[in-house]
Amino acid sequence: MHVDASDRQAKLEAVQAKLVSAVGELVTGEDWRRALEFAARFRARSFNNTLLIYVQHHSAYEEGRVPAPTPTYVAGFKQWLSLGRHVVKGQSGYQILAPVTARFASRTPEVDTSWHRLNRSERPGPGEVVRSRMIGLRPAYVWDVSQTDGDPIPARPTPSLLQGAAPEGLWDGLATQVEDRGFALRMVPDASALGGANGTTNYATYVVSVRADMEPAARTKTLAHELGHVLLHGPDNVEATDHRGVAEVEAESVALMIGAAHGMDTSDYTVPYVSSWAGSVPGKTPVEVVQATADRVRTTALGILDRLATLQAGTGTPPGLEAAQPTHSIPEQPRPAPQRRPPSFEAVRL
Repeated sequence: MHVDASDRQAKLEAVQAKLVSAVGELVTGEDWRRALEFAARFRARSFNNTLLIYVQHHSAYEEGRVPAPTPTYVAGFKQWLSLGRHVVKGQSGYQILAPVTARFASRTPEVDTSWHRLNRSERPGPGEVVRSRMIGLRPAYVWDVSQTDGDPIPARPTPSLLQGAAPEGLWDGLATQVEDRGFALRMVPDASALGGANGTTNYATYVVSVRADMEPAARTKTLAHELGHVLLHGPDNVEATDHRGVAEVEAESVALMIGAAHGMDTSDYTVPYVSSWAGSVPGKTPVEVVQATADRVRTTALGILDRLATLQAGTGTPPGLEAAQPTHSIPEQPRPAPQRRPPSFEAVRL
């Protein structure tokens, strides 16, 4: 079916406008926390699509079309059919942005200018390498499992934590990643040794420090925060160095996503300060800060989660479809070279 270009563009602009509106709602600390926890459970999708699903599902809940305010599993129409389920008549899908890809071929793939696009039925030439690339976006629709009927969804094991406990193996896994980046991990008696903070990351000495007098869950969450600083905020990151608000929003958001992916209840942590940090960056609105940091936060959290051998919550993809989903990771980075006067980032003050 032919789709008018102007109609497609209008739909894309409508989705983008909805996304910007959704991001604006995240400026308050509580909304930001809920969105990050949701994104951690639905990390198979982009942050932008996560927000779109989150907002549209909540509207459906307020209208009485779905039974719960937060989605559980989300998939496309044909994907649900492949799992023996069908969309209930009258249920509207959630509009997201899907990639449009094309095939490109080259005999010398190391040369960027050597790639040429293949037509739909065109075969590559002798000795050519073929790769797919995203060339655009198109509107697409997904439905939550509560909007479908059919075969039952298999139950998934989820972490169950005692109050004050941390998920098994999470501290050790985070500590290993800190040390793999060339940092020493130091435990200090209390906050007075860190100027009142729960933890610090110091690029001058390559030392991450964490208070020892906190509950295991709080210590682990703080370590995840500091690992966010380690991965994102070296001296070469000018924006984070110049604007601490950017660094703190990113590091704490990474920590919340790591915790949420392990079933940790972060509701007792003090996170409203994130909105204050987002509003403290000169020359940018909170919405702009959120938009600029969202992808970096999600990509970093995904990279951390991919390297952890821990029991984690699902990605939001229905069981049975996960084998077809691509994995997400960030490339290993070399140990940064020491700088003469790098910054030191404090963890969240709880």
